[in-house]
Amino acid sequence: MKVLKFGGTSVGSIENLRRVKDIVSEVDDDVIVVVSALGGITDKVLTLAKTAATYKTFDADEMNGIAERHLEAVAALVHSEAKAVTEKKVLAHLSELENLIKGVSMVGELSDRTLDRIGGMGERLSSVIVAAYFDAHLIDSAALIQTDSTFLKAEVDFETTNTRIASALKNFKGVAVAPGFVASNGQRIPTTLGRGGSDFTASIFAAALNANSLEIWTDVSGFMTADPRVIRKAYTIDYLTYPEAMELSHFGAKVIYPPTILPVYKKRIPVWIKNTTRPEDPGTLIGYEKKFGSEQRPIKGISSVTDITLVTLQGAGMVGVTGIAMRLFSSLARVKVNVILISQASSENSISVAIRSEDNLIARTAIETEFAREISAEHINGVLLEEHLSIVAIVGENMKESAGISGKLFNTLGKNGVNIRAIAQGASELNISWVVKTEDLRKTLNVVHEAFFLSTYKELNLFLIGVGTVGSHFIEQLKQQQSKLMEQNRLKLKLVGLANSRHMVFERDGLNLEHYKQLLDDSEIKSDFDSYTRKMIELNLFNSVFIDCTANEQLSDYYHRVLDARISVVAANKIAASSGYENYKKLKQNALRNGIKFFFETNVGAGLPILSTIKDMINSGDRIIKIEAVLSGTLNFIFNTLSANVSLSKAVKMAMEAGYSEPDPRIDLSGKDVMRKLIILAREAGYAIEESDVEVERFIPKDLFEGSLDAFWNGIAALDAKFEAERIAHEAEGRKWRFVATFEEQSIRVALKAVDRSSPFFDLEGSNNIILLTSERYSEYPMQIKGYGAGAGVTAAGVFADVIRIANI
Repeated sequence: MKVLKFGGTSVGSIENLRRVKDIVSEVDDDVIVVVSALGGITDKVLTLAKTAATYKTFDADEMNGIAERHLEAVAALVHSEAKAVTEKKVLAHLSELENLIKGVSMVGELSDRTLDRIGGMGERLSSVIVAAYFDAHLIDSAALIQTDSTFLKAEVDFETTNTRIASALKNFKGVAVAPGFVASNGQRIPTTLGRGGSDFTASIFAAALNANSLEIWTDVSGFMTADPRVIRKAYTIDYLTYPEAMELSHFGAKVIYPPTILPVYKKRIPVWIKNTTRPEDPGTLIGYEKKFGSEQRPIKGISSVTDITLVTLQGAGMVGVTGIAMRLFSSLARVKVNVILISQASSENSISVAIRSEDNLIARTAIETEFAREISAEHINGVLLEEHLSIVAIVGENMKESAGISGKLFNTLGKNGVNIRAIAQGASELNISWVVKTEDLRKTLNVVHEAFFLSTYKELNLFLIGVGTVGSHFIEQLKQQQSKLMEQNRLKLKLVGLANSRHMVFERDGLNLEHYKQLLDDSEIKSDFDSYTRKMIELNLFNSVFIDCTANEQLSDYYHRVLDARISVVAANKIAASSGYENYKKLKQNALRNGIKFFFETNVGAGLPILSTIKDMINSGDRIIKIEAVLSGTLNFIFNTLSANVSLSKAVKMAMEAGYSEPDPRIDLSGKDVMRKLIILAREAGYAIEESDVEVERFIPKDLFEGSLDAFWNGIAALDAKFEAERIAHEAEGRKWRFVATFEEQSIRVALKAVDRSSPFFDLEGSNNIILLTSERYSEYPMQIKGYGAGAGVTAAGVFADVIRIANI
């Protein structure tokens, strides 16, 4: 014997009902088919009844719509010989329903007893149609399942019910159809089994008949690791134990209702969750054996409940006083408020319970009444209600054997800026539950799903400002590497926010990199830093990284807001790291405090691993004593290009045309860029350096930096002869020009120097950079880092490397 239950969506259309028949016909055993009302019918019937009671009116059109839907199903499905009889039965039930609702409209009152009778009519109607369509025996569930008289949520008398079912179906063979949800009390008055009642009906039949299995056919392919509407990476769980399934259901997984499992749990009858529209999917098996057929992950799934209020009772007068918790729960029980989660401080000075938000007012009144004396005497501070919350729970019986689950969980949430309002964990360690703001729910589910390897890959959400030379190269590199990173590293990088100086665009699921320019052009959202930052924070995405590929001085002012929102920062922009030392220090501390990263490797040496090397040296206990470096790829290109045929002004223009210099080359020629880089190097080496500490020797007259750009070009040309004469003299002496940055504790200086062949700087070609680090360990022979230190491509690659470093942490 097998019991198959089909929900409202499974029997909600003619097409689906035909699928149901196909599924049942494939079963090679005797079958009891339990059906819900046709999809949406119960809601329509209850709304019709409540409207009738409230307004004392009868909506004939709505009633006719309900009737037509059932009669259309009879006409489409039931064979001609049984059609007249079936239609007569359906019309009789419809007539009863209409008379009941008309009666309600006349008296303007709808009792729980009447509501139970009306509420079960949808299942009675659907079972008549399905039984006729299958040419199957029709079982009257209400005559077999006996309950008490608690209308709307009746308690089952299992002893009587099991006896009746076993007796009625003792010698049954073939296929039978039974309405779900409906039952009756000892006086044969109709009752219902409450929420999830049709699943419960199927479980009752399966247990009473010692069925081989119970199959719940619905519109999903089983229990998922998380809500697929929130987490697209969620997938079907192949196996759950009964307790795991009950816990997931209790905390929001709407596949089945927790009481459903109890009857089959006691009989150890396996339960399958299957998809009516995708019967080929394997589904989820719920069984007794703890590790049967499952992957050995400590966590099976994540579930959540929204619209939660946290009710807290707090006060010094609670400490050591017995009975406080009992009185709290009793006061809520008296007004039928269900407690979903409990959290109590070990000091006993507070206790918090999570309830449905719809119960706020009645719960507050009940608690304040119960503790009126203590509140009046200020032994208890009063009742605190925190709204707009959600409960999240991770579930898995293997958590008990796995150390560090809680630590990993809360560390992950903290790093992503999710604040936890309350925590609950039982001694069985079957689940860990916690309360968060509803606005953080999506992020919470995603980071937990990913952290516990329920996701098959890691995901980073990237927000980029600046699509000039560096930014556009970064996007091209991202586009080229996306599939490779996904395939080889299981890393998904999504560009979800993008801005240039005119427009900005956002897409939670990731922008199409092939058309990013068009997306920006078509966007109607005007670009400004404040709006971009605010939108990035409002999206509240997990594993977010903000990338600044501009040279804008104002943008760096927003870094603190970004870091406070637990969003990591990768900056090609040198402004922040070379700003006032206190600001630099606060940025670093802010990132550390929030458990995220502030990376700016490309600030010095483009893609060269300079800052990371210094960091490794310092962290390993070394101390840097001296720094000597050629740090401007632009200036090195200019001085390497100077020749008898290439003047100074021509070399500057060539650097600009090649993309080495800024659009205004005076920025590079002033030495300010090199000064900023030296400040950053010294700070990363552990020194509190300010801009005023650096001596800059300019090799271009001051007045050329103060006028217009045209005036600069005229003025620089006037210097060509002077520089050519000096170049010839240096060449005769075997020297070359290098713009050198030097840091020692007593001297911090950037200046143009003529170096000979003994200097490591002499053979520096093109736009290459070189840095010499003298330290306590590298005192005789300084560490040397040398390579390509300018250009959009290598700078973008350095930015990309910083992003990958964040992903690997």
